[in-house]
Amino acid sequence: MKQVFLSTTTEFKEIDTLESGTWINLVNPTQSESMEIASAFDIDITDLRAPLDAEEMSRITIEDEYTLIIVDVPITEERNNQTYYVTIPLGIIITEEAIITTCLEPLPLLDVFINRRLRNFYTFMRSRFIFQILYRNAEIYLTALRSIERKSEQIESQLHKSTRNEELIELMELEKTIVYFKASLKTNERVIKKLTSATSNIKKYLEDEDLLEDTLIETQQAIEMADIYGNVLHSMTETFASIISNNQNNIMKTLALVTIVMSIPTMIFSAYGMNFKDNEIPLNGEPHAFWLIVFIAFAMSVSLTLYLIHKKWF
Repeated sequence: MKQVFLSTTTEFKEIDTLESGTWINLVNPTQSESMEIASAFDIDITDLRAPLDAEEMSRITIEDEYTLIIVDVPITEERNNQTYYVTIPLGIIITEEAIITTCLEPLPLLDVFINRRLRNFYTFMRSRFIFQILYRNAEIYLTALRSIERKSEQIESQLHKSTRNEELIELMELEKTIVYFKASLKTNERVIKKLTSATSNIKKYLEDEDLLEDTLIETQQAIEMADIYGNVLHSMTETFASIISNNQNNIMKTLALVTIVMSIPTMIFSAYGMNFKDNEIPLNGEPHAFWLIVFIAFAMSVSLTLYLIHKKWF
């Protein structure tokens, strides 16, 4: 899909032609759409389609006619009736005439600009537009991390009531998400630092430098939050895994002790079921022998149970 936007100081509209000062948004573009844009702005089609590879790393590529910036952005996906965060590459290409964004999927990050919910956004202010995208991306990471924290707290409260494998699997998914976030944020940080350096060929005005510095601070804050949440989730996962293992051991121990206690009356009654001579059977001839034997078996089982409770084995 290809969308072309043009803004002035008074309006923002979608157009059909490739003009100077436009923003071209490509979402999983076809080969023909990619060829059209690459030819119009003298861009290597390999660079234009690089962000469509889900494994592409964040980086900056500087060419004579354009600069390619690739950063990882967070999106949500549904798995097993649960919503999880993943990251995918977003490519930003800045030329002398236009700015081009390309990605595999529609991004909520860019919807803010498409729906004009951000002030001081103009397609012809290409450098600022890039920094606004990066700043908004850092904010989305922070929002996603807070959402992960709330989700982990919900799972923790559920685990206090019932330590099921499902909750542990959810914790592991969250921990995996944090690991991917940390990797993406650190590569994004390197890209932002390179943009702030003197070697960057992207023009920066005073307001842009402040925005870029704020973006770096937000990204570093997100990295710190990811480190903290990652450590907490790892500890939580290990703790509850140990609790589940301990509970299983306690169940097995309880079953073994119950078996031992129940074996006492079983052995006594089994002995009376064997073929003995009448004079060899204890209590033979006693009128209340049956109830006496039941009482003895019951008393021995109770005594053993009390002993095990006293030793805190039950």
